[in-house]
Amino acid sequence: MSKTYFIRTYGCQMNEHDSERIAGLLEMNGYVRAPDAESADLVLFNTCAIRENADNRLYGTLGHMKALKDERPELRIAVGGCQVQKDKALVLEKAPWVDVAFGTFSVGELPRLLAERETTGVPSFEFAEQTDTFPSALPARRADPFHAWVAVSVGCDNACTFCIVPYVRGPQVSRRLGDVLDEARRLVDDGVVEISLLGQNVNTYGRDLDGGPMFADLLRALDRIDGLRRVRFTSPHPHDFTPDVIDVMASSRVVCEHIHFPLQSGSDRVLKRMRRSYRSARYLETLSSIRAAIPDIAVSTDVIVGFPGETEEDFAETLRVVRAARFDSAYTFKYSIRPHTEAASMPDQVPQEAVADRYERLVELQERISLARNREMVGRRVEVLAEGPSKKDRSRSTTRTRTNKIVHVPGDLSAGTFVDVVIRDGHPHHLEGILA
Repeated sequence: MSKTYFIRTYGCQMNEHDSERIAGLLEMNGYVRAPDAESADLVLFNTCAIRENADNRLYGTLGHMKALKDERPELRIAVGGCQVQKDKALVLEKAPWVDVAFGTFSVGELPRLLAERETTGVPSFEFAEQTDTFPSALPARRADPFHAWVAVSVGCDNACTFCIVPYVRGPQVSRRLGDVLDEARRLVDDGVVEISLLGQNVNTYGRDLDGGPMFADLLRALDRIDGLRRVRFTSPHPHDFTPDVIDVMASSRVVCEHIHFPLQSGSDRVLKRMRRSYRSARYLETLSSIRAAIPDIAVSTDVIVGFPGETEEDFAETLRVVRAARFDSAYTFKYSIRPHTEAASMPDQVPQEAVADRYERLVELQERISLARNREMVGRRVEVLAEGPSKKDRSRSTTRTRTNKIVHVPGDLSAGTFVDVVIRDGHPHHLEGILA
């Protein structure tokens, strides 16, 4: 009888990509996916280290798993990802009932680590500091047959004072252009119509290969792949967003009219402390250039509230830039101290009461802007890609526009199919439409 596995993924799209590779490795080794942790023979947690509550969530969940393991000693528990790379052996110290632990550079070693655990009877772990194998080179078990993540690079050469990514994923390493294109062609042959390119800073893709960014070249090449309908990418850095990429986006058949464009703060003083190599005026100028070239583009962003030293005046600047930018959506975060980052030791940490108040005010402003932006689409006819039944209402289908907006449509649409819909109503986080 086949062993079963269950994976719980925390964090970003890169972790989702890694989890698909982990699932692929396990199924190649005879495992079958289980519907939940309680019924699985192996439960694996792919962890995130970006926010402080990620630590608390993981160790709280592992405490629950100990009770499950006490009932079923044969249960195997594995933890991987960024938090494990950060904490290393501390995970096994805090949760000695964990059977396998591996860092971000050791995804491909999971089958070996599981086998070692069975052979030795003691926990097995590996925390390499670099990798010779891109996650995308490993087999995958994709969540959706029509969509795929494709990593173009791993790691980051920036030194943002709030970010732990360079510590847990290392410096930027880009894949060869031919390798990325070969994977994209294989995915299309397998029925994929939409791919999302992943990199900590996709703009600088290829800079470590030939001394110059190659991202625009990659987008042009993807445009020539027959059968590929949509290409998305995340995340670009505003400082490195060059005119040639804007030109390709504007002329491309496949690159979607959506961009995730992280702001982080609207205060130039805070941006300097964050070591973000742009200021608010340049950010808005670049955004204006993008919108001039691609008028219907939707823009999402990241904003951190309560960075060390942020004053009420600084926060007012963030609100000013958010009003000016009119983002379609925003991922808003309360700053939290992360070990191994420069900001963790900065003076003037903002009191949590002030952080919470500013956060609520920012969310309230962005909700109003998102609602207005979405209502501007009412009456328009747009192409959507069906993703499957709505999780909240099975009588409706969840679909997505090229601008990355969710549209709920009455009826049962086959996942992976394209249809045209007319937008009937707009809400802050989704649209409602009917078949055209």
